[in-house]
Amino acid sequence: MQAPNSLPAERPTVQLPVMLVAEVQDSLLVVTHDLARLDGLLAHTMENLMERFTRALDGLDKLPKIDAAALKEVRDALGSAVTELQFQDMASQLITHTSKVLQGCAYRLASEAMGQEDGEAVPFVEDVPERPNPVTQDEMDAGSIELF
Repeated sequence: MQAPNSLPAERPTVQLPVMLVAEVQDSLLVVTHDLARLDGLLAHTMENLMERFTRALDGLDKLPKIDAAALKEVRDALGSAVTELQFQDMASQLITHTSKVLQGCAYRLASEAMGQEDGEAVPFVEDVPERPNPVTQDEMDAGSIELF
């Protein structure tokens, strides 16, 4: 325990070559960009799933008489689609969280290693989220959607 007027203990430091720091920062930013692309692909998949929902519902309207087997088939298809919609939402949340963490690490690494020069603009980066994982559900059941 420190006395109230004593100086805090120094944090241990490690010296790294500037080129290594720059390469690691670049790699972190590339991964952040790739995650944004992945999020876009998932959003596209979401649009396709919504189209399938619409077709399935339209198909129910076109059936003159719904028998039990046909109804079960449609319900199963819709249940699978709901599960995929839930997965996209969870994956998107996780991608956003991971991107923020990686971007924060990249900028902090550069700032700590190279410092700031007078007049240099400081990039705006949100604080690294405190929650280690914004998505807490490990598996999904067809037909159930949880709000986060």
